[in-house]
Amino acid sequence: MSQKPRRLLFLLALLLLSLSGFCLSLKLGPVQTSWGELFRSIFTGQGEFYDIILHLRLPRAVLAYLVGAALALAGAILQGYFRNPLADPFILGASSGASLGAVLSLQLGLAVNLAGLSAQSLLAFLTSLMLVGTVYLISERRPFQTGESLLLTGIAAGALASALTSFLLFRRADAYEQAVFWLLGSFSLAEWRQAWLLLAVVLTGLFPAQYLARDMNLLSLGEETARSLGSPVKTVRRIFLLLATLLASFSVSVAGIIGFVGLIVPHAVRLIIGPDHRRLFIYAALAGGLFLLLSDLVARTIYSPSELPVGVVTAAFGAPFFIYLLNRRRPG
Repeated sequence: MSQKPRRLLFLLALLLLSLSGFCLSLKLGPVQTSWGELFRSIFTGQGEFYDIILHLRLPRAVLAYLVGAALALAGAILQGYFRNPLADPFILGASSGASLGAVLSLQLGLAVNLAGLSAQSLLAFLTSLMLVGTVYLISERRPFQTGESLLLTGIAAGALASALTSFLLFRRADAYEQAVFWLLGSFSLAEWRQAWLLLAVVLTGLFPAQYLARDMNLLSLGEETARSLGSPVKTVRRIFLLLATLLASFSVSVAGIIGFVGLIVPHAVRLIIGPDHRRLFIYAALAGGLFLLLSDLVARTIYSPSELPVGVVTAAFGAPFFIYLLNRRRPG
């Protein structure tokens, strides 16, 4: 099958599966609802389960979809940025920084709510941005900044933030259970305000990424080649790094750390539609939303009425795929 029909078929499959995933997410849960009651609540705004469906299940499903889209888009950006299909949104320490901020908020007992974001989410977002910004500034001090220096600085900073997080948890054992559930990802506290904020963040990341997708294609050929073809390499790299950090940090701040979405989804999409970033960004966002929507559905129904952290489910799917990728790669 040629590339264009394959892309159209893949897009159709993503849209249909996403619609099915939303319907199942609205129907399934600790409280049993019929299909008739589901559609009655949606189309008439009435029914016994209207509040459950429209104010609990729907914002959760929308938030899960948007977080998946944000993480997959951030992963696609950083895989192109580092020219490495095994890069993920947390490679520069965004998750470690967010973890530190969230646990610090628990330690301080902060109780602030701003635009639907708790003190824990706000501090996680800010520390994540600060850590990645610090990583970039440190690596930029080198005479010749390279992707490797940025990557290694991010790994070191992330390790330091993780050590501080462990120290804080050790000092306050009573916060350990709450912190661990957040560190593994959850949508149990999803609200419409969070979903609207994240939608704005995803669009803020997607439109500039699409506009600069040609420059990302040129960067994949090497910086010297990109410069010779007229791409403002340094500016483009800074913008892409900022977009990926914004997407990853805000996603972690509202849902916790959810691994493997930004790693396996962009790579799988690339295998299906090709490496052209003009298509890869939007397809990766759609596929990431679908993947996390279905993962959250599994997480909250497999042990109903209890629920698993969604990060456990994504790891169960992502780890085997990651091992497959490692063994599939060949020298050169």
